[in-house]
Amino acid sequence: MTRETRTVPEPAPSAAHAPFVIHGYDELVDRDTSWNAHAHPWDELLWNERGASMAVVGERAWTITPTLGLWMPAGTRHSGSAVAGTWFRAHFFGRATTPSLSDVPVAVEITPLLRLLLERLGDTGLAPDSRAATEVMVLDVLTPSPRELLVHVPASALLRPIADAVRENPGDRRTLSHWAAELGVSPRTITRAFNAETGTSFARWVAGVRAQHAVALLTRGWEVEVVAEEVGYRSASAFGAAFRRTTGLTPGSFRAR
Repeated sequence: MTRETRTVPEPAPSAAHAPFVIHGYDELVDRDTSWNAHAHPWDELLWNERGASMAVVGERAWTITPTLGLWMPAGTRHSGSAVAGTWFRAHFFGRATTPSLSDVPVAVEITPLLRLLLERLGDTGLAPDSRAATEVMVLDVLTPSPRELLVHVPASALLRPIADAVRENPGDRRTLSHWAAELGVSPRTITRAFNAETGTSFARWVAGVRAQHAVALLTRGWEVEVVAEEVGYRSASAFGAAFRRTTGLTPGSFRAR
């Protein structure tokens, strides 16, 4: 199946003054899809009804799922991608009518209550008073989450071979020492570079990439044991422990129902 690449048109600046409070959009993509770098004049909440997608801002890549969404502030240039079968949701918040949750991208936990409220706003027969009351409730329960599936992608000539290899194959089990020998530098040099570029260690960065890849597989219905092996762990228990340390959630939280 070929990948579809879409170009998102840039709205005119005057669109920022649109009168809507919350406007929703959703789509089920039938093939792997990528969106070009673009920005919206409104704040945006990205989440999925089903499947996993990714949003990229600069060197930061977030995975978006049915339980973890992403708040994208107005004017933030971002690109995106989604695997075939993903049912993605986007809700736009009019800046002229609502306060911004955050001026930087932040994760948002899609709680059952928030999901129900957003789905209610999709009812075209909703009375104006009921819509207004529901929008107020959405704004009340919408809060940043301490959990996020975020990976800072290093771009230096030293770390790029590691980043490309691990992101291409999260099951790659080469250790810090193996990479140091392969690149002809000391483990300490790689450690310092990872801390400087990503704010975390080599091991934690690899665990983050593996968690992102694992979520994409779990949301497609893969068994936990199979996912564990696919992303480089020798047992489901080792995978589960690493996944919880990285995300604060269990792998089962992302299993397709």
